[in-house]
Amino acid sequence: MNFSSKLLEDAVHEFSKLPGVGQKTALRLVLHLLNKEQEEVMHFSNTLIKLKQQIKHCTVCNNISDHTICSICAAPKRDKELICVVEDTRDVMAIENTNQFFGVYHVLGGLISPMDGIGPSDLFIDGLVERAAKGSVKEIILALSATMEGDTTLFYLHKRLKDFQIPISTIARGIAFGGELEYADEVTLGRSIITRVPYENSILK
Repeated sequence: MNFSSKLLEDAVHEFSKLPGVGQKTALRLVLHLLNKEQEEVMHFSNTLIKLKQQIKHCTVCNNISDHTICSICAAPKRDKELICVVEDTRDVMAIENTNQFFGVYHVLGGLISPMDGIGPSDLFIDGLVERAAKGSVKEIILALSATMEGDTTLFYLHKRLKDFQIPISTIARGIAFGGELEYADEVTLGRSIITRVPYENSILK
């Protein structure tokens, strides 16, 4: 792609680093911003800077939050004895949209993936073990994507948690293997939460 401006080229290059954004889409976005008033563009860029500088992770569940304790963990009506373990914040949002889960969450921050160099120590797993060790948890739901990485992480988490004698369940496989949790429709995801099964029952014999 030939550019008439080095500034334009640099901006397109940065936008094209975003997931799912090719050069043509990046160019369209950059030209759109160029047609906006400077005040609007400044507000856009300052919002991103503020996000990066001020965003926090909940000290309890590791979810993205404006405060040290996220609004879900702080909500008095949530069932603190029921923990749903997910990969990242997108999965929290997906499950919340179903209006079928009223417990709290634990965000791992990824999945175990040896091919990508991601091991258990790279995830927020020790925090989950600490929560389980307190003795006040009545059930842990492992709501991870039906992928090879998801199943690897499920197996590892079950090994770490089984000695606490806490019921461990996994969402029903209404979601096809290889499917990402965040892309499941709300009805399917909601039913998968409701019809969850003990983890041992989900393992293929």
